[in-house]
Amino acid sequence: MNRMDRIFGASDEARVRFAHMDYQVVLPGSHVRCAVTGQRIPLTELRYWNVDRQEAYASSIIAFQRYRDLKAGKR
Repeated sequence: MNRMDRIFGASDEARVRFAHMDYQVVLPGSHVRCAVTGQRIPLTELRYWNVDRQEAYASSIIAFQRYRDLKAGKR
């Protein structure tokens, strides 16, 4: 990490607004957290999210499991 990363928040958690097929970074950072596992997801690797719940997921398997849990009424 260099000094500029800290100034611009590049090594901190980002705040993201998820849309269909895209997302908007609201607060700059280097990563978001998986809503299920808490795992760090670098923004460059972010591929899976739920627009309605505004949640990020670390993998397709985790995203599908979350979908099934929500459909079954699990929170």
